[in-house]
Amino acid sequence: MGILWFISELVLLSSITLAIKQNSKPNIIFILADDLGWDDVSFHGSEQIPTPNLDELANGGVILNNYYVQSICTPTRSAIMTGRYPIHTGMQHDVILASQPYGLGLNETLLPQYLKELGYATHAVGKWHLGFFKTNYTPTRRGFDTFFGYYCGKEDYWDHSNHEKYGWGLDLHNNTEHTFQPVWTDWGQYSTDMFTDRAIDIIKKHDPSKPLFLYLPYQAVHSANYIQPIQAPPDVIKKFSHIQDENRRIFAAVVSVLDQKVGELVDALKGSGLYDNSVIVFSTDNGGPANGYDMNMACNFPLRGVKWTLWEGGVRGAGFVHSPLLAVKGRVSMDLMHVTDWLPTLYSVAGGDIHKLLNVDGYDMWDTLSHASLCPREEILLNIDPVRGDSALRYRQWKLLVNISSSWSGWYGPPGIKNSNHSTRAAQVSLKNAVVTCGKPPSDPPECTPELGPCLFDVLADPCEYVNQAKNHPDVVDGMLLWLKEYRETMVPTRNKPYDPSANPDNFGGVWTPWMD
Repeated sequence: MGILWFISELVLLSSITLAIKQNSKPNIIFILADDLGWDDVSFHGSEQIPTPNLDELANGGVILNNYYVQSICTPTRSAIMTGRYPIHTGMQHDVILASQPYGLGLNETLLPQYLKELGYATHAVGKWHLGFFKTNYTPTRRGFDTFFGYYCGKEDYWDHSNHEKYGWGLDLHNNTEHTFQPVWTDWGQYSTDMFTDRAIDIIKKHDPSKPLFLYLPYQAVHSANYIQPIQAPPDVIKKFSHIQDENRRIFAAVVSVLDQKVGELVDALKGSGLYDNSVIVFSTDNGGPANGYDMNMACNFPLRGVKWTLWEGGVRGAGFVHSPLLAVKGRVSMDLMHVTDWLPTLYSVAGGDIHKLLNVDGYDMWDTLSHASLCPREEILLNIDPVRGDSALRYRQWKLLVNISSSWSGWYGPPGIKNSNHSTRAAQVSLKNAVVTCGKPPSDPPECTPELGPCLFDVLADPCEYVNQAKNHPDVVDGMLLWLKEYRETMVPTRNKPYDPSANPDNFGGVWTPWMD
C-alpha cells in the first residue's frame, strides 16, 4: 500500500512539473494591503509590530523604497487596474461610497482583461471598491473569472456588513461571470482568515498548465464600521499587551494576522509547485491613517502626514516584489516607481507586447526590478484634485506640493514610543537601507497652503519634508509648476456622483448589490 501511494504521488508530482514546464508564463500573485502605514512593518523599522513573513519575502526580494501610491483607496485601485493616472480616468477625487452610482469607466481595459488575453486564469479575493451600481462594473464583468469579496470600501471583519449613508447590509459575494451570490454562511469568520482560505483553495485547485493571476486585496488593515472600528482576534490582541494604547494594540494584531496569512499563502504556493514560477507583489494602497485618522491607528513615522494627504506619509507606499525569477534580489531599490507601473510591468512579464498598451501612464519596470538596470521613470504625478485644489509632483529628487491643507500635516510617532528615530531598529533589520531615519522635526514646520505658496522638498536628502527649498530653487519650482499645468490640460472630468438612496440594502433583502441594472 505504501509503495503504491509513493508511486501515485511521484506520478502526480511529475505531471505537475511537466505542466509547469509547458507553461512558461509566470504566475502573478498581487497582494494589496489596505491602509498599511510605512512604519507598520518591521522591514521598515517598526519597533512595535514584528512582521516576520513579510520581512522574509521583502528581504529575499526587492524592497521598493522610492515607491508611490495614491493617497486613498479607489484612486490607487483604479491605477493598478488601468496603468493610468486617476486624472486620466476621472477617479482623481475621493473614494466611491456605497450609495454613489458610478465606477471605473467601462471604456477602460483592466489588468485581468489583458492577462486573460494571454491565457491566464484570473481570480480576485477581497475588496473591490471600483463601483458596483450596475452589474457590468463588478469584478467578474471586468476580466476576473471569479470574485469572492466585498464591493464597498469597508465593512465589519466578522459579520461582513457595511454601514454607510443610506443603508446597512451584507457585503460579501461569491461571483462568476454569470452567477452572483450573496454569502450569508461566513458570519463569524475573520476576514483575513476567510480571504486567505479562499485564495489557498484557488491555488490548490489551479491547473498548473495555465498561468494564474491571483489578485488579493485584503480588508486588513482598514477600519471597520463605526461601532467597532478596529477588530482582531482576542488571542492575537493579547500578544501585544505591552502596547499601552488600546487602539494601537488592536491594530498591531490586525497586522500580525495579515503577516501570518501571507506566510500561509506562500506555503501554499510552494506546496502546489507554483512558487518557483511566480511573481509576488506586495503593496499598500495608500499611506496609513495615523493618530486616530479614519478611526484607525496606523503609523507612517518618521514620514510626514497621513492617508488622504499628499505628504510622504500619505503617498509613499510600503511595498516589495518577491520572486525566484528576479535576477538580482535581496536589495533595497531607490528607483522611482509608481503604482501605475504594475500593469505594464506585469503585462510584460506575462509575455505581452507593451507597445500594444495604449494611453497608459505606467512604465515597464521589470528589467529595473529584476536586474537593477537603469530606471525608465524620472517623474510621477502624485495627483491633481480639481475639487480640493491640491496637487503634487515628483521629479528626480524633487517633490513639489501645491495648495496643501495644514490639517494632518504633522509627524505622528507610534503610540507608546517617544522620540524614536529608528536608529535602534535600523541596526537590527536585515536590509538597513529600508529604514528611513530623520532628526527631530522642526518646531515651525513648512506649510504649502494657498496663502504661503508651493513647497519644494529634496525628498532623497530630506524624506521627512523638513526643509522647504522653494526659495533656493525657483527655477525648479517654475519648471514643475509648468509640468503640472500640462498635466492639468490632459485631465478628464471627475466621475463622482451624488448619493442615491435607492441603493439601500433594505430594498434588496439586506444586501449591498447592483441597484441600477
